[in-house]
Amino acid sequence: MSEASANDKNIAVLTHLGGIFFGFIPALIVWLLKKDDSAFVGEQAREALNFQITVLIGYMAAWVLAFVLVGLVLLPLIYVGNLVLSIVAAVNVSKGKEYQYPLALRLIN
Repeated sequence: MSEASANDKNIAVLTHLGGIFFGFIPALIVWLLKKDDSAFVGEQAREALNFQITVLIGYMAAWVLAFVLVGLVLLPLIYVGNLVLSIVAAVNVSKGKEYQYPLALRLIN
């Protein structure tokens, strides 16, 4: 794969960081609009989308488990995990490296 342009890196960084504030929406928009334009941006948007969907599933499970008080512990852990991993991903893609989230379900191929 050729070196990603500065613009591609910036879009990928914003895609990963957007998940912290807006969930899967930024990754979905970027993936739908840019997947055919840039292999790097398309791959990273798909990776961010898969991770944010995994986070959403985790939040839903924790919300259900909140009725037995286990979810009250899981909700902040999921938030912190999303925050930390999204920042790590943004730092990696800003350097032009491809990043794969650990523990993410690969639902979108």
